Amino acid sequence: MNSEREQAYLNLINQLLTCPSGEEAEVLETHPELLDDGLVPAMLEEAENLRRFGQLNNANRLMNCAGILLGMNDNTSVAVTRKAEADRLFEQGNQATISQFPEVLHSWEQALTIYREIGYRQGEGASLGQLGAAYQSLGQFHRAIDFHQQQLEISREIEYRQGEAISLGNLGAAYYSLGKYQRAIDFHQQYLEISREIGYRQGEANSLGNLGAAYYSLGQFQEAIDFHQQQLEISREIGERQAKANSLGSLGNAYYSLGQFHKAIDFYKQLLKISQEIGYRQGEAISLGNLGAAYYSLGQYQEAIDFHKQSLEISREIGNRQVEAISLGNLGNAYQSLGQYQEAIAFYKQSLEIQRAIGDRQGESIALNNLGEALLKTNQLTESETALRSSIQIRETLRSELVNNDHKASIFETQVYAYRNLQQVLVAQTRFDEALEISEMSRTRAFVELLRQTLLTNNVPANDEKNQLSIPQIQQIARDRNSTIVEYSIIDSDNLYIWVIQPNGNITHRAANLEPLNQQNQTLKQIILKTRVSIGTNETDDEGNKIQLESQYNRDERGRFPLLQLLHQILIEPILDLLPTDANSPIIFVPHYDLFLVPFAALQDSNNRYLIENHTILTSPSIQVLEITREHQNRVRGLRQAALIVGDPTLAPKFKENPYKLRQIPRAKEAAEAIAATLGTEAISGEKATKVAILDRMPNTRIVHLSAHGLLDDFQGSGIPGAIILAPSGDTDDGALNAAEILQLKLDSELVVLSACSTGGGKITGDGVIGLSRCFILARVPSIIVSLWNMGAISAKLLMTEFYQNLARGENRAAALRCAMLTTKARFQNPKAWAAFTLIGETETLPLSTENIDLRRLVMSLPDDATPQEIVAAFTNLLKISEPQFVKQLSAIDVGSTDNLNIIAQTIKDWCETRPQIEENLENEIYQIGAGGTDSAAPEEIRREFCERLKENKIRPGLPPSSAPPAPPTNNPQTPS
Repeated sequence: MNSEREQAYLNLINQLLTCPSGEEAEVLETHPELLDDGLVPAMLEEAENLRRFGQLNNANRLMNCAGILLGMNDNTSVAVTRKAEADRLFEQGNQATISQFPEVLHSWEQALTIYREIGYRQGEGASLGQLGAAYQSLGQFHRAIDFHQQQLEISREIEYRQGEAISLGNLGAAYYSLGKYQRAIDFHQQYLEISREIGYRQGEANSLGNLGAAYYSLGQFQEAIDFHQQQLEISREIGERQAKANSLGSLGNAYYSLGQFHKAIDFYKQLLKISQEIGYRQGEAISLGNLGAAYYSLGQYQEAIDFHKQSLEISREIGNRQVEAISLGNLGNAYQSLGQYQEAIAFYKQSLEIQRAIGDRQGESIALNNLGEALLKTNQLTESETALRSSIQIRETLRSELVNNDHKASIFETQVYAYRNLQQVLVAQTRFDEALEISEMSRTRAFVELLRQTLLTNNVPANDEKNQLSIPQIQQIARDRNSTIVEYSIIDSDNLYIWVIQPNGNITHRAANLEPLNQQNQTLKQIILKTRVSIGTNETDDEGNKIQLESQYNRDERGRFPLLQLLHQILIEPILDLLPTDANSPIIFVPHYDLFLVPFAALQDSNNRYLIENHTILTSPSIQVLEITREHQNRVRGLRQAALIVGDPTLAPKFKENPYKLRQIPRAKEAAEAIAATLGTEAISGEKATKVAILDRMPNTRIVHLSAHGLLDDFQGSGIPGAIILAPSGDTDDGALNAAEILQLKLDSELVVLSACSTGGGKITGDGVIGLSRCFILARVPSIIVSLWNMGAISAKLLMTEFYQNLARGENRAAALRCAMLTTKARFQNPKAWAAFTLIGETETLPLSTENIDLRRLVMSLPDDATPQEIVAAFTNLLKISEPQFVKQLSAIDVGSTDNLNIIAQTIKDWCETRPQIEENLENEIYQIGAGGTDSAAPEEIRREFCERLKENKIRPGLPPSSAPPAPPTNNPQTPS
């Protein structure tokens, strides 16, 4: 190219970039001699250079000018003038409000026509995008999608990457509004990738916010918070106040959904302040509505109404029908909470009408649920049922459109209320069997779908509609197992339903009496966690604070655990007459939410008898899971004979340090060796028990027994907590077999036993407990034994060796576990030492070729590496749950007021030497303390608590200190009759 001509192009480009906005056409008209075929390539090249250096505004301005020239015909001045006219119309639409809907549309439609006439493709794409945004604000999402799709095609055609990113984001927002969250996420991910690629920081912020909104709607609130935090940081960096406002509001929503209402209010107030300062009316309406929702959740209903009315007024003013519908629904919620049901119903109906008109299916489902609940309150049961079934039908459709199974599980947590309300409607009409069907329909949906896929051999997706059990199927499952099935359903703080399906197929509905909870001003979850604390486990509340136990809940001198008896009163007594009288007849408990934490085996009746003494117990996440585990049992029965027994793998150094503080467990190795001898194989322990070696052996074994440490950490951020700690096989391997890795396995085992800490724990959802137990079931194992807490290596050794001996004697799996628990109970005072294990799944016999093993008691001694702090803390735990025989011997422990922990620990060790059963219990407690995951108290705190507990026990009423210790109790294992 001629260098003089090239310089002339550059001079013209510089004039275009420095002239006042809107005068570009005049500048071009003054240089007709340069309007030739060489100018456009020069302009495009310079625009790309500007974009690379981050000068996006100048690059876009130059692209606009190039667009004029690309559409020019012989009459250059006419094209320039027409482009200027289209720009004016386009900007006129931008300056108007959505309430001026006809004028806005007319301006952009005119601009679109002109841009198309002169061939200015970028202007055409921008007009299409604005039209799409207008229709989206008015709730016409399908029409919006059509415009955004056209904009996307043009942006890709002219290789306008920023326009491509924006149109992808707009498509994602439209699909989000239609409840198609998976498609929305896909579009927003593309939006984010392109924005980062071209350095478009505002687009990066917007896409992060949009992804956060999608994950929020899926119920994945922590993921949402992470995205919105990133959005907020970028918005602050680039000074984009509207994006900052949006991210603040979204963070408020996430914290609101986590129940942190005051924190949410702080974010909402920041959103309101910025929105008012910049004149962002939509943000103002949203923030007012969100403040109303937060104050509603705090019980301040009149304040909530005031905020929602302001939000409604603004949303109508700006023509945002989606926010209008939400405001109407929120007003309905507030009036319903005030008991003004007719006003609530009227608001819900208005909200429903708008949600249907704009095609917001999620909003429609919410409105139907709210309407159904209000109709239930006014005893309009037929109308309520219609609304709730319609709500559920939409929710089922939304779920079925998702691809990711984690999303299917998490979104259900945002949808549970319609299923609960419908159960109440059906129970109110005495249609108990239909209510049971809905109860089953409301749990383990994603879990069952995944399990169904494990049964398929041709990779055909499972049909979700077929994953719903009918009453005849439920009855047949009870008959096939000759078992009593007890299913619980937590409806709300006042209602807990129980169904009992007996082996003959009879179904009975009962309601638990929750009044004792109200009398003690405790929620069901609080009582369950305190029950666990009362037997010696460490528990934390929702804020992560250690739960302390009030003195009235401690075990008393008669061996009574008040909270174990309270849970027995709530969960068992309403159905006592329906439970089998034969202790060998299995009961399958199907818990719900926090009931998964209940130690059913240890529930205590008014006669101080534990439930396991009267019944054979196992559990299942749902009745439907039982149907599928039976199919897996039929598939693998007798397929393998080998057993894989692992005990006390060598720990990687990281797990011996903070925050884990794990220690080797020699007793776990001894237990593994005893079990292996019983089963005619050799145990794998120490350095040989690497993750690589165990994974290699696991697929080819009938029984897998892992006696090792377990942690509830979410390793590798898989979203599924839980890991079994095996030995490392190299510097880069820590030996942790995590839940995500277990999910990848395809096992043919009949039984997996996880004799480790809290292997039955995890994230509790409507889809069951998401953790290790779920992963092994999904790996096609029909029976799994897991622990609800760390019960200690000594008692676990006894219980597990007894369990396998019982199996060898021909007892079924549930009966073998029951008898092993009773044998262990005879040796250990505390339910914590024998009630931790639960059997999930199948319970049939498991014929074994075994050897008779002499289970004579080892000579006990406290661990050599036990510190004085651990010895004293463990003994203090025994004092918390001590029995009368133990208490009467405490007078022999003489501790001075100035004795330090070393002296106290030595006194305890000396005292235990002549009391082997107490020493055994103490050793078990020490191993529980060494299970890891908890920080020990300060030495002075340990000493103080020991002295207080010792004093309390020495002065128990009716238990005067004896002058001499009685003879040590026998230590021979007692076999239950």
